[in-house]
Amino acid sequence: MDLFKTRPSLAAELLVEALGVPLPPYSGARLTSIDLTEIQPAEYRADLVVVLLDGDAPIWVLIVEVQLGIDPRKRYSWPDYTMGARAAHRCQVGLLVVAPDPHVAAWCAAPIETGIPGFVLRPPVLGREEVPVVTDAVEAARRPELAVLSALAHGSSEQGATIAAAVLPVIRELEEDRARFYCDLVLNSLNVAARRALEVIMKGYEYQSDFAKKYVALGRQEGRQEGERAILLRQLRARFGELPDAAVARVEGAESAALERWAERVLSAKTLAEALDEPS
Repeated sequence: MDLFKTRPSLAAELLVEALGVPLPPYSGARLTSIDLTEIQPAEYRADLVVVLLDGDAPIWVLIVEVQLGIDPRKRYSWPDYTMGARAAHRCQVGLLVVAPDPHVAAWCAAPIETGIPGFVLRPPVLGREEVPVVTDAVEAARRPELAVLSALAHGSSEQGATIAAAVLPVIRELEEDRARFYCDLVLNSLNVAARRALEVIMKGYEYQSDFAKKYVALGRQEGRQEGERAILLRQLRARFGELPDAAVARVEGAESAALERWAERVLSAKTLAEALDEPS
């Protein structure tokens, strides 16, 4: 939501480019009040409302909702959001629902029958797969918020490292607080494999902040621990046979100190419980 607030035109750009929803030409976009009724109960406050402008005149009002779970109340509040915004701004209205989870996205996209003939709301839904993959540094520089959103959606995929490599140098040039926040989002979206691939791609790149260095170091540490866990599990299976789920979970959740201790003990221990210093 912060990405959409920082770049008010981002929602309109995604509607057109990712979902193919036509919008009229506009010269600007600004945020407006999220209160869509006079009574203002919580369920009638949209996450974000953006007004598209032709000069100073509103020509389209766009409601943005981030939906992380299934909420049946939205089947009633979304039609009210749209008509309330249309009445308040006296122009056409649109809705963009951002739903990263595929199951939630499918639920959000289902048509909403209002009971009025012909008035059926079909919410445009931006799921994880619909978010554009931004790997071009020029595009990342033009729209850093879109590039960060791309990392959030695809950071753990095979393209995660390439996306991060495109956007991180751009983030470096932003004002400090914004750069810190965006870099945190990008690096935290990567899995271990993507972080290690990013290191190779950006060899020689100097990370400018402590938190960026922390995540790079964390990737290295997680990579080492991942290898230690795999080796220990192989040793335990060779020594004691098939392992119970609880033992596997314990190894997979252990820190380096425990992994080293168990690796030293695995050959001399008489039982699995003794190897993992469990009470007998």
